[in-house]
Amino acid sequence: MSLTPPVRLHLTTPPLDDAARRGGFGSARPCPGHEGLAGPDMGAWAGRTLDEVAAEDPEAVHRWLTDPEFAPPGGGESVAALITRTGDHLAGLEPGRHHAVVAQAVVRAAVVSALELPAAVFWRLDVRPDTVTALSGRAGRWNLLVGAPRAGG
Repeated sequence: MSLTPPVRLHLTTPPLDDAARRGGFGSARPCPGHEGLAGPDMGAWAGRTLDEVAAEDPEAVHRWLTDPEFAPPGGGESVAALITRTGDHLAGLEPGRHHAVVAQAVVRAAVVSALELPAAVFWRLDVRPDTVTALSGRAGRWNLLVGAPRAGG
């Protein structure tokens, strides 16, 4: 019996600085080499803060936060679609080590997909800025590394 070579993926979230705060959510920029791990497309909400959108349309924000199938207006991507897209990218990774700088939402989607969790769990995962989340696996079975020691600490 031959095991397939492992895949190791480190997902790094950028630090949250003033420019990132002002840019709002919805930065769908892809990470070079990992275009499938682009941030969610927020449609008409892109570039605005959650507070700005909630002040204008609190019902839509509530639906987005509670219904994984709800997509932001203007062609936005639902949480369920983000999880599917992220999972498809994970499934297509070649064996070896990969590193991607991604939005916090992409880390949530990757963990939900990799561990085959229900989409409703997405909002229950807190992902801090300027951190690394590690997934490893082989043959479609993923593991989440929890509690890694800090670098230099």
